[in-house]
Amino acid sequence: MSIVVGYIPTPEGRAALRASAEEAKLRGTRLVVVNSQPGGRQYDEHEARRFEDELATITRTLDQIGVESEVRTLVRGKDPSEDLLSIAAECDARLIVIGLRRRSPVGKLILGSNAQELLLKSTCPVLAVKADATDRG
Repeated sequence: MSIVVGYIPTPEGRAALRASAEEAKLRGTRLVVVNSQPGGRQYDEHEARRFEDELATITRTLDQIGVESEVRTLVRGKDPSEDLLSIAAECDARLIVIGLRRRSPVGKLILGSNAQELLLKSTCPVLAVKADATDRG
């Protein structure tokens, strides 16, 4: 059993990571951090190195607070929701954690497509969190 979190280096991603680490510690379970990248020109060598450094820091931090973790960077060209659902099924996830960004009044009518896909297709609970001041930098 595990908790799966979708992580990107944004305030929303940091909020999801924080919440998932708290849940993993509370439940005494492993945390699988998933960084899903589109690949292609958007993911160059410099960007890859930056993500690797940040994910290594995350791993050290989780170790320090006593959360067993695994970090997976996926560059398969799939939607992040597909990657998260796939990893959640593989890891027998008990929870998926995602960060949501604030939206305009019109944007509130429809969740982001990845969040909507996760909520509709996940076989386990999905915790959606918003960033607060501590996540912004």
